This record gives sequence, structure tokens and C-alpha cells, in this order.
Amino acid sequence: MPRLRAMLLVGRRIERLERHGKQLAIVAERGGPVLIVHLGMTGQLLYLARGESAAREDHIHVRWIFGDEAQGASLLFRDQRRFGRITPAASMADLLAQEWSRLGPDALRVRAADLAASLSRTTRSIKAALLDQEIIAGIGNIYADETLYHAGLHPLTPAHSLTRPQVHSLSAAIRTVLNRAVRAGGTTLRDYVDGNGQAGKHRANLLVYDRAGLPCPVCGKPLIASVVAQRTTTFCHQCQPPVPSTIRPHRG
Repeated sequence: MPRLRAMLLVGRRIERLERHGKQLAIVAERGGPVLIVHLGMTGQLLYLARGESAAREDHIHVRWIFGDEAQGASLLFRDQRRFGRITPAASMADLLAQEWSRLGPDALRVRAADLAASLSRTTRSIKAALLDQEIIAGIGNIYADETLYHAGLHPLTPAHSLTRPQVHSLSAAIRTVLNRAVRAGGTTLRDYVDGNGQAGKHRANLLVYDRAGLPCPVCGKPLIASVVAQRTTTFCHQCQPPVPSTIRPHRG
């Protein structure tokens, strides 16, 4: 139990928060240990002010109390389906040298040159590459579909085959899509809420994700659903034309 308490930063003062891709690092002061939080599909970090109670008490795996246990604010880690995880690191330097060194460039800050270098290492489809956190960190299925639509790229386009203009368009689309989603508080389909328990409002702004069969916002053609990299993928066959080598029958 003492070791577990130390790993969870019990008794420590928090110096700052860092983030890379989908991982949040809670950093203890004076070069101390770090706690890495990955929410996964259903994880939630919920902040409760002093005297405030959680709307739901089920599936709470960790509860941190700030200051006085009877009167302090608290932070909850709740994960209904247990896809999230909490991992300790000895220091921020260790985290950067180990787990985060395996991640690709952060999606919100990615530069075209860095993205091109990452994509050049894989012959997989661009949709698969965007979902690979070692290629680029921070993109999930929703934002991969939205990004490819904004960039006008077919999801089956080989990642390594993108031209320089296409990579520039893609990197700009990634930043645009993610920044819009952040400003809207994220995309809530079912479980996601922010640290204050509020659902995200970006779902109303989605142009292709989960809209198969509906008209494309640009050309009016029905959007197509297919399976790419084992994930349901929605796109416009006209606005995101395939290169000849990627033409395959579509499922769905």
C-alpha cells in the first residue's frame, strides 16, 4: 500500500501538467515522479469543488483529495469499461526518454516536415497511419475521418505516397479539426465529459463521421461507409477520390 500511494502521488504537491497526444502527465514538484493518465475510450477525469458530490459514484477507480480530507476539492478517475490506464514514471525525464519517445509528433503541434518524415516510414493506408500513435499522437477514429475529408484524401491512399502539397494540406487539416474540437469541448457520442462533467458540443460540427448515406456537405453525393484499419470509416468518394491502386469494393 505505501508503494501504491507513492505511485499515485499521495502527499505530493503538483507542479504542472504536460500532454503528448492522448496522454496527460501529472508532474510532481522538484523533479519528482510523474503520473501518466490515458483515458482510453470511456475514462474520465472529474474535478469536484469542495463540498461537491459526483453525479455518479460507480466505476470510480481513484479519488485524490486536495488539502484537508474533510473539506478539500477532489479529482476522480472514472472508467466504466476500463480501457483507460494510469501509469507511474520516476520523473519527467524518464517519461520523455521511455514511453513518450515511442510516440509520434503531437497532432495539435505537428509540422508538415515532421508529419512527412513519419508517414514516409509506412506503406499502410493514410487512415491506418493517422490512428497509429507512433506515427502521430493524438488522433482517434472521429478526427481521422474529419481530417481526411478536410484534406481531400481518400482513406486508402498509401501514407508514404503523399506528395508535399498533400502533406501540407493534411497537417493543416489536422490542426484545424482538432482546434475546432477543443474549442467546442470535444465530441461526445456517449460517455465523454470534460473535467467539469460537461459533454462536448463538437458532434454537431462533424461533416462525415457517422453520417454514411447522408449527402456530402460539399458535393451532395451520399457519403460512403467502409472498413479501413478495422475501423468504420466514412468519406466522400467524389471529394476524396482514390488513387488507382486504392480502388476496392466498399463495404457498408
